[in-house]
Amino acid sequence: MDVIRGSENIPDRLKGAFVTIGNFDGVHLGHQFIFRMLIEEARREGRPAVVISFEPHPKMVLHPERRPFYLIASPEEKIRLLAGLGIDAFILIPFSLKYARTTAEGFVREVLRERLRIRRILIGHDYTFGRGKEGNEAFLTEAGRRLGFEVEGINAFCVGDIVISSTKIREALLAGEVRFAATLLGRPYNLSGRVIYGNQRGVRLGFPTANIVPDKELVPARGVYAVRVIREGKRYEAILNIGFNPTFADGKRSIEVHLFDFHEDIYGESIEILFSERIRDEVRFESPEKLIAQIDRDIARAREILKSEK
Repeated sequence: MDVIRGSENIPDRLKGAFVTIGNFDGVHLGHQFIFRMLIEEARREGRPAVVISFEPHPKMVLHPERRPFYLIASPEEKIRLLAGLGIDAFILIPFSLKYARTTAEGFVREVLRERLRIRRILIGHDYTFGRGKEGNEAFLTEAGRRLGFEVEGINAFCVGDIVISSTKIREALLAGEVRFAATLLGRPYNLSGRVIYGNQRGVRLGFPTANIVPDKELVPARGVYAVRVIREGKRYEAILNIGFNPTFADGKRSIEVHLFDFHEDIYGESIEILFSERIRDEVRFESPEKLIAQIDRDIARAREILKSEK
């Protein structure tokens, strides 16, 4: 997949493309449905399948005061997911306050018409673009009649009676509902991070942990989770704690993962964590001994969960 940054760098070979446009945070099942339709229709007519998006996410530019900013997928992860689905080109347009003043008409003429000469655009049911959010399916349909391209609106994608959206996924993760989030994503939610030195308390308790600095601000709710860890291409079953270690009154949030049957030194390495299920909330224990007993129960429960998923 070609990754192209800036509309001025779009190559001529992409002219006549079938395209879709959006932020596509999470590349969830609803997004994947659009991408598969795009690829299928583009292949049928021998055209490139192109996804257009913006970097950084427009809300990060328009509303910088809203922090933390909860991206479901990092930019690198989004690229990897799109490539895996079979998209031919991913066009990332730099977004700024100046660019935010671009009208929908201006965007359509400059990017869709002049740069790409698109044949068809697929657009999600609720997506808008351009100054004042004036660009939508109705606007594109009228523009297509004038400028010579087709427009296909895509209805909301549902799992059962639930309309999938990035907002629902964020809310689920912040509530610790990682299994439900995975149902909407079509894959487990993941965090990657570098392993750093902690206070070594896990070693003293008999459960050595890897403390990580996450690559995303969207961290699931405090608690204990059954997870899998990917390290150097190999998967390990594990248990993870997100919280403030109230038994020891640490006062600072940590993300600590204990890999089962693992005894290697991985300080400084980057690992990926895949969330399976939340086991329990974070609890303050009266003594380290009671905490150890609970950790033993948590590990047993995590093993059951992960075994059942196989």
